[in-house]
Amino acid sequence: MAKRFDRIGEDHRAFIEAQHIFFVGSAAREGRVNVSPKGMDSLRVTGPNRIVWRNLTGSGNETAGHLRDINRMTLMWCGFELRPLILRCYGTARAVHPRDADWAALNGLFPPHDGARQVYDMAVDLVQTSCGYAVPYMDHAGERDTLDRWTADKGPEGVRRYWAETNARTLDGLETGIGDDPA
Repeated sequence: MAKRFDRIGEDHRAFIEAQHIFFVGSAAREGRVNVSPKGMDSLRVTGPNRIVWRNLTGSGNETAGHLRDINRMTLMWCGFELRPLILRCYGTARAVHPRDADWAALNGLFPPHDGARQVYDMAVDLVQTSCGYAVPYMDHAGERDTLDRWTADKGPEGVRRYWAETNARTLDGLETGIGDDPA
């Protein structure tokens, strides 16, 4: 049932762009494996072997810490609405922070958001599709505005304080690099 590809084809790209949610998997050499759901307008397929996605402020920052240890990442999409399909992209990635030279170009691929803390630049070396026959049907009811309201209430300085308090280390104590950003 599963098929493997060495790049993101046009059919894969169309499927990815039609989804409202994707999942990110990462792990350091030791410690917990993290799987995190991502939504909003936060992902771009920029080539047959490249995906750029923006990470907004959240309660944890596991992916950033994991990538500082070992730069592997998996992204996954599920066809909840009509097409029974699971699509995974495997590869390596780097975290780009606001202090980095290419931040403006990569973050500029997305609508402005004061909660943007990293952009991940992923080199895809394997695409795998599988049937998705057991994935349930689910309807997309719309985007939540909770993160937008939370970010607006905090303001830029409040968001940076939150990063320092909650996003500087992973659950296993790895540094995420968020505290290295200049104020």
